[in-house]
Amino acid sequence: MEYFNVAILGCGTVGSGVAKILLDMLEELSARAGKKIQLVKIVDLFPKKAAANYNIPLQLFCGGSKDLSREEATRCIDEVIADPNIHLVVETIGGTSDYLYNIMLRILQSGKHLVTANKAMLAEKGNGLFQAASQHNVLLGYEASVCGAIPIIKTIRESFTGDKVLEISGILNGTSNYILSTMQHEGLDFPTALKNAQQAGYAEADPSLDINGGDAAHKLTILIRLAFGANIDYFALHKQGIEHISREDIDFAQEMGCSIKLICYAKQLDGKVFATVTPMMVKNENYLSKVNGATNCVEVKNLYGGKHYLVGKGAGSLETASAVVSDIVFAAKYQKVAVSMPELKDFDLVEAASIVLPYNITFATEDRPGITGLVTTAIGAQNINIDTVSHNRHNKEKAYFSVVTMPCTLRQIQQAIAEIRQKAPGLLLEEPKIIPILY
Repeated sequence: MEYFNVAILGCGTVGSGVAKILLDMLEELSARAGKKIQLVKIVDLFPKKAAANYNIPLQLFCGGSKDLSREEATRCIDEVIADPNIHLVVETIGGTSDYLYNIMLRILQSGKHLVTANKAMLAEKGNGLFQAASQHNVLLGYEASVCGAIPIIKTIRESFTGDKVLEISGILNGTSNYILSTMQHEGLDFPTALKNAQQAGYAEADPSLDINGGDAAHKLTILIRLAFGANIDYFALHKQGIEHISREDIDFAQEMGCSIKLICYAKQLDGKVFATVTPMMVKNENYLSKVNGATNCVEVKNLYGGKHYLVGKGAGSLETASAVVSDIVFAAKYQKVAVSMPELKDFDLVEAASIVLPYNITFATEDRPGITGLVTTAIGAQNINIDTVSHNRHNKEKAYFSVVTMPCTLRQIQQAIAEIRQKAPGLLLEEPKIIPILY
């Protein structure tokens, strides 16, 4: 049987999981690929620490058991790239540095396949890498970059080739979903829920990318490029996180028959892409409202096939590693016929203020008569139809109430709020909170 040799760069949480699966399932994976898949080299700064994760043999590490300096690790990486007997390299170092980008580019230019879980690199700088993969007729595998073990990349790239993806919505960040779920079901405020997520291992010491929408936006950018063939800029994608979601927001949502989720939403229409990452009030009739804890879920709406849901673990050492290994088997089996990413075309990315959705607007005002009428009149003056108005909640001298609109744009709502401020200066005691609704 022909050999297919694999090297791993970076043997941390995911990389060590990849090594374990390759070693444990050698015979099964080789049978599926039709080639003898062999793990032949690992480069990591701290081999003993990496090997201890899953009892990985130290002889596989460059330098054996000796810790490497960065210069030594770079020399080891150079040797991997230059070795004609290595067919595929797994990158699980992480980050978006120019140093790493150049390593990934050189791997592809050397004629080796590359598999990565690095969503940030692909979202922010991926175009050059995908072009290099195409030019050198090799596979750039990235199944693990979006939602871990959920096979969303292969599903869109292979299973939906007889259809057209119209719309994507989903929960693509498990940390934020865990926090919002515990706020809803355990009655916690945001700081307490975040602390619990960190103690449970779902949130990093610095959780910024998870709670500010950045991580989810990386994943959505990749899905938009793959599903729509749209060359969109990650940095232009609207992102709003969950750090300002309060107990009052959770309570209003439950009154409306909703759960608040950090939703990635994108649809294509007439050469335009409407996309946002933002907290939404998801109606209980929508399956996404029932996805709790650190679970991920992607809803894909197709022209002919309708809606499809893919649900599962979006992170974890072995879960994510299993997706990496699936790309390794795919590359070994199909080699030169594999396509990493469709040819991308320029689409207009519509600004978030122009996306048409129903909204919930929560107002904090002075507690006096006539305020609800003034607010709803200003909203109606912007040609916004109102669905419902909640009863008032009182907190000392403030009155809280929410207005649910029919589909409109955020810009219309912003203009209504500006009119309220003009007609009744000082009426609004807090900045109105505007949350889209997903049916």
